[in-house]
Amino acid sequence: MPVLLFYKGRGMAREYVWLECTESGSRNYRVEKEMRGTERLELKKYCPKLRKHTVHKESRKK
Repeated sequence: MPVLLFYKGRGMAREYVWLECTESGSRNYRVEKEMRGTERLELKKYCPKLRKHTVHKESRKK
């Protein structure tokens, strides 16, 4: 179940999502994201398993 956070005065719902490496499949980073009107995150981050920078895509914890 995703964790929703409500910031007092802002009225924005935010949720924690995981960034998963597209090459190794490991979830390396947990980031907080605004949920209304946003696309899925796709960032180039460091993967410690492969020891190089790879594309990481948003993944919800299963």
